[in-house]
Amino acid sequence: MTETETEPETGIGDVAALFGLGGRTAVVTGASSGLGARFARVLHGAGASVVLAARRRDRIEQLADELGARALPVVCDVVRDEDLVRLVATAHETFGGIDVLVNNAGVPGAGPAEEEDPETWARVLAVNVTAPFRLSQLAQPHLEASGRGSVITIGSMLGLVASAPVQQASYCTAKGAIVNMTRELACQWARRGIRVNSIAPGWFPSEMTAEEMLGDERSLQFIRRGCPMGRPGAEHELDGVLLFLAGDASSYCTGQTVVVDGGWTAR
Repeated sequence: MTETETEPETGIGDVAALFGLGGRTAVVTGASSGLGARFARVLHGAGASVVLAARRRDRIEQLADELGARALPVVCDVVRDEDLVRLVATAHETFGGIDVLVNNAGVPGAGPAEEEDPETWARVLAVNVTAPFRLSQLAQPHLEASGRGSVITIGSMLGLVASAPVQQASYCTAKGAIVNMTRELACQWARRGIRVNSIAPGWFPSEMTAEEMLGDERSLQFIRRGCPMGRPGAEHELDGVLLFLAGDASSYCTGQTVVVDGGWTAR
């Protein structure tokens, strides 16, 4: 039996420890605002050292100051390979390893499919698919060395269903790719001590949705009518699933996309 094939413990253990991240290091991309900044705060609050990666230096430095000890800002554009290499190296050099990787950085792509230009299509897939794959690839040796590595990629419910009547071909394509990339990486790395899962939010407040979907009453009415729970998600309603996937509570969970959408995809 290898080190990653240990027998499961029996009995009732320390329930708080299932969700605690003390002594672990987490890397969060897109940490300068919205969900990414929230994820960083939650992981830090659970005890993790957190590497804050984003392009906007002022935002991540401000967040690092807010969090205090165990928070490190690293300026990073996820479509630049040299930035990703430096990000992984800096996390390892500063905190001694990487235990959790949250691939959160993303960009939208909206409009009729017949009008979407090749440059927009390429950028949406580069940021939302290629960057998470490449960063996971670079972090893999450190996640394996951890013995309890967890990759969490932020997908979308629109990776499972069409966005109609909203038109977002490139975005839906990218998020659909994340679902199967999650499965494939999970199966390839399962016996190497790395779990790979995805969170698929529904309509949540973020920079991408602030104006288009949550910024006016007509759009809010669309969400209220279409969502069985009758409302968009609140920022804190992703905290639990994030901690579940990051820590020991999900030690036998890999290759899964956990949908948090108020019932949207259950209709």
